[in-house]
Amino acid sequence: MKHRSAALAVLAVLGTAACQPAGQPTAADVVSEAAQQASNAAPGAGQTAVDVLATLPVKGRAPQTGYDRDQFGPAWADVDRNGCDTRNDVLARDLTEETLEPGTQDCVVLTGTLADPYTGQTIAFQRGDGSSVDIDHVVALGNSWQTGSFGWDEARRTAFANDPLNLLAVDYSANRQKGDGDAATWLPSSTGYRCTYVARQVAVKAGYGLWVTQAEHDAIARVLETCPGEPVPTATAAPDPTSGGSAEPSTGPFGSCADARAAGAAPLHRGDPGWSDSMDGDGDGVACE
Repeated sequence: MKHRSAALAVLAVLGTAACQPAGQPTAADVVSEAAQQASNAAPGAGQTAVDVLATLPVKGRAPQTGYDRDQFGPAWADVDRNGCDTRNDVLARDLTEETLEPGTQDCVVLTGTLADPYTGQTIAFQRGDGSSVDIDHVVALGNSWQTGSFGWDEARRTAFANDPLNLLAVDYSANRQKGDGDAATWLPSSTGYRCTYVARQVAVKAGYGLWVTQAEHDAIARVLETCPGEPVPTATAAPDPTSGGSAEPSTGPFGSCADARAAGAAPLHRGDPGWSDSMDGDGDGVACE
């Protein structure tokens, strides 16, 4: 019954948007605006995760009362309005050698290969298998609820749940183990990815005005002690609703590893701004080591 109610609520929103008077913002407009606001608030290029961590408020964990996945809008909405849902956008971004389903405007990813950042394994993905690749919210939705998103409206929560900066294609079992955990309770088993992982969490929390608990802060700080110069990943530019597609990232692919190092972005991990498969010579998901 809960899922039926959620589906009816989504239909009601879409119906309202379809009947919206000319010149009035639709539900999609409101979500797009929320995504733009988060992008504007995200840390800029060149900032270190250590510096941004120091700006995050430290508070106790709020109650999880009222938390439900449905509070974050329909799963995998097309927030950037490129015609593809967010899940397939992330699969297309993070997988290599992917094949696409004909007749879906190159949206639906059927197969591909993932260099999993969490475990360091290479995983073969096939659509519908349900036991290979998940899309992880780097800052988990449940964690976000307890560190500030309980007070947001649905548009902001929908933008958060579909923000590519907060999403990674990963090994499904690692994602299930993580659950709603923060850095104090879960870190990737691939130790070489931990600096990048917590830097991404810091960037997301800063962009959305979320806080960290003391235990979470201290866990992130311990990781960053091993990589004090780790940069925060930059947010991608918000889509232009008039362009019919998504905007280019604020940091496009680097032309070479020399360019990435000069920008202080090396090493790069698949999914990072500026990533290019051409720089990952051994195909392990890490370039410019």
